[in-house]
Amino acid sequence: MANEDKYNSSEWEKLARHMSEENNQPSDFFQRFLSEDKYNTYKQWKELKNMDENKEIDVDYAWRKVVSRLNKESNQSVRNQRKVFFSGRIMMKIAAVSLILVSLGIVTLYMAKTGFPYKKTVISTGINETNREVILPDGSNVFLNRNTYLAYRSDYGKAERNVELKGEAFFEVSSDTGNPFTVDAGKARIKVLGTSFNVITDNPEAEVEVFVETGHVILSDNSGKQNILLDSGYVGTIGSEMPEKKFNNDPNYLAYHKGVLKYDGQTLDIVFRDLERVYDMKIVADDPEILDLPWATTIDNQPHDTIIRLICASFILGYSKEGDVYHLTQK
Repeated sequence: MANEDKYNSSEWEKLARHMSEENNQPSDFFQRFLSEDKYNTYKQWKELKNMDENKEIDVDYAWRKVVSRLNKESNQSVRNQRKVFFSGRIMMKIAAVSLILVSLGIVTLYMAKTGFPYKKTVISTGINETNREVILPDGSNVFLNRNTYLAYRSDYGKAERNVELKGEAFFEVSSDTGNPFTVDAGKARIKVLGTSFNVITDNPEAEVEVFVETGHVILSDNSGKQNILLDSGYVGTIGSEMPEKKFNNDPNYLAYHKGVLKYDGQTLDIVFRDLERVYDMKIVADDPEILDLPWATTIDNQPHDTIIRLICASFILGYSKEGDVYHLTQK
């Protein structure tokens, strides 16, 4: 408890990750904590971690033993001094028992909040990795877009089905009416029973965006005060502004997952936006009029250079490349 006020909640979370061996990277902050910690917190943490989590503690038996010892010493004191009193030593033992019980309560509360001693499985994708499939323990499938983080605890499915997400992912959730599936998306939560849906946690226009392909989804903020029920075909957003719900008219919304872009008269500004999101292509129109050109074609996982040549051939454009950026010009 004396240690508690020295660090804020964020710092305690970092320390917990180190002590739980979720983060094995060297840390000056963690080393400083160890050098300053005179309460052997790390040693006690490891001892707690090594306890059998399935072994029940017989609190009644332990308490009876403590009371028995206290009574024994109390009776001995009566015989020796012919009066009843609690010695300082007995009082110290009572204080110690109370401290242990309080400490167990604090540890239990912390374990309930953080998930300790459960391990986390973490999967992440880099900038060039997209549509990576992850199969969860209940058979649900998750497809991660680039630069995405997904995590779930080792007890996933036993008491609840909960995952953490940062980035973008498409979910195909196995139905289990007695055990809802939830996504912790940072500033929002998504709850479903069995459905398929897409989540974006870092949308520049809204903190969290959800598109439902099949089934029903409940999107809510962390306070639980704002809730949106989304049916299939709808997109919902929750952020700093009021929650919004609208029907999705973008046929290429899930293109990163399916890999195919289809256009039937959409302008090139929309095409370029989709190409960046799906294929990580960066295209700049040096002449703004290029962005208004309508295009009708299908792109199915072609190489970047092939896509650019196809665009240029369709509109008699020229292009140059600077690093990873394509520049289009009128001929």
